[in-house]
Amino acid sequence: MSKRLVSNLLVEYLEDRGVEHIFGLCGHTNIAFLSQLENSSIKFVNVRHEQISAHMADGYARVTKKASVVLSHLGPGLTNAATGVANAALDSIPMVVIAGDIPSHFYGKHPHQEVNLHADASQYEIYRPFVKRAWRVDRPDLMPEIMEKAFQLAETGRPGPVLVSVPMDIFSKEIDESLFERAKYHTRSISKPSIDDEKAKEIIEKLVASENPVVYAGGGVILADAAAELREFVEHFDIPVAHSLMGKGVMSDDNDLTLGMTGFWGTKFINEKTRTADTILALGTQFAEADSSSWESEYTFDIPKTKLIQIDISADEIGRNYPVEIGVVADLKQALTVLNRVAKELYPEGKTNEAIKEEIRNYKKEFRASNEEVRTDDSFPLMPQRILADVEEVIPKDAYITTDVGWNKNGVGQQFPIYEAGSILTPGGFATMGFGAPAAMGAKIAAPDKVVISLVGDGGFGQNPAILATAAEENIPVVWVIMNNSSFGTIAGLEKAHYNTTFGTVFEKSPDYAAIAKAYGVEGIKINAADEFKPALEKAIAMNKPVVIDVPMINNPVPTDGHWNIMDIYSPGKKVHHVSVE
Repeated sequence: MSKRLVSNLLVEYLEDRGVEHIFGLCGHTNIAFLSQLENSSIKFVNVRHEQISAHMADGYARVTKKASVVLSHLGPGLTNAATGVANAALDSIPMVVIAGDIPSHFYGKHPHQEVNLHADASQYEIYRPFVKRAWRVDRPDLMPEIMEKAFQLAETGRPGPVLVSVPMDIFSKEIDESLFERAKYHTRSISKPSIDDEKAKEIIEKLVASENPVVYAGGGVILADAAAELREFVEHFDIPVAHSLMGKGVMSDDNDLTLGMTGFWGTKFINEKTRTADTILALGTQFAEADSSSWESEYTFDIPKTKLIQIDISADEIGRNYPVEIGVVADLKQALTVLNRVAKELYPEGKTNEAIKEEIRNYKKEFRASNEEVRTDDSFPLMPQRILADVEEVIPKDAYITTDVGWNKNGVGQQFPIYEAGSILTPGGFATMGFGAPAAMGAKIAAPDKVVISLVGDGGFGQNPAILATAAEENIPVVWVIMNNSSFGTIAGLEKAHYNTTFGTVFEKSPDYAAIAKAYGVEGIKINAADEFKPALEKAIAMNKPVVIDVPMINNPVPTDGHWNIMDIYSPGKKVHHVSVE
């Protein structure tokens, strides 16, 4: 029997799992583990705030489609990371958080930074509302079993983060190395649930018998890596596809069957297509409030008048917000593979619907034409549409884009074309301000050969400018385009529209983010005229180094044709949305 340190064996276990990066920050509870990473093949990505590490790991996992790893200190370290971990949880992103904890022999004595006001040694309970499971490792010999369960749970079913809270003395205990060796025998590839041919036939027959069916695709299709299978299915029958915010990119925006995003930030044309559909096949979506116009039937979805077929990996989502005629729990890649095979057996020639494709083409031309004036506007500060138009012209079609919240999320979802599934990373479920800038760094580490652009407001970038320290130290060549309206712009537009004030939402003194970038050792470019932005972005991409472009922007709201009933709470019966803020 050979005994070795838990910290040393844990590093080897992670190497064996194929972990290549760990994102985190040191603390006295985790340096026993951290010290073992020095000579490891795993790269430790050091940050200056734990929320940054969680958002970086989130972006990294979205690109790799494998669980990322975060290392945290106890107490304030773990709570600093909590927002980023919760964001990953609500977007179903797999993540394993390893957090140092107080020494096990000091439970209840309130040692340094212990969380114990309601129960002894209870820091792991802080994460219980949003992680799939929170473990506290109470015996060193349980570490291998817990780690294996943690990765398996994070990556299977509906993916999401898990927490492994490790008392610091456990890292420094010795255990029989055969305990970790035993974990290697467990499979790391679990078969995912599919559907049978009979159910596939039932679904297909209902869609074929429908006069105006629509497929409604959510982020679950992208998480399941099922975009190609979805495209094959809808093109066989010429069924139009609408999508949620998180489903953006699931079908290329230049496909004639792609309608676009529904809901509050969707357009009237798209919302009418889903509202008047006789059958909707919903794939990997929770029908979130903004996507569904607060579930009010006059705007986006009129279910059960429209018959709903829903397939999701999570039974909890089926029928959560709308009654379902056919509900199926299945992995979407598996389900669509079966649907495609059965569809070709039943209808080898498929169906064509040139009329709907022509209608969609004409709608897109009209929408583009209606936006052309603001897309080419030379005003300074810049129109937000002009910023997006210049980005669209410059970046390659396979670039990764991260957004934050505000214009860069809602306007991008509505107006910016995405061509590759999974190439846009957006904080959907939690809508976390501060996600976009660090998530871009995680995406770039995961895909170093891709161009990565972060579209972020000054409010979002200002949450954690310390990302620049990590970008400089690790030389992570991301380009941050700060759409700078010197405010929390979306909220300013809401408050102005409903209460005729912008109190607490507008900044009297806005930082010079280009200068801040230079102070961190990162290239910074300040835009002073509309025609400066496009060449600056071209230059930044060509540099292949971290670059901040600070772009002053007019605070015009994203046009909204849908509905969100917060407006009725603010101003009952007035149909007021947002307004511009000078």
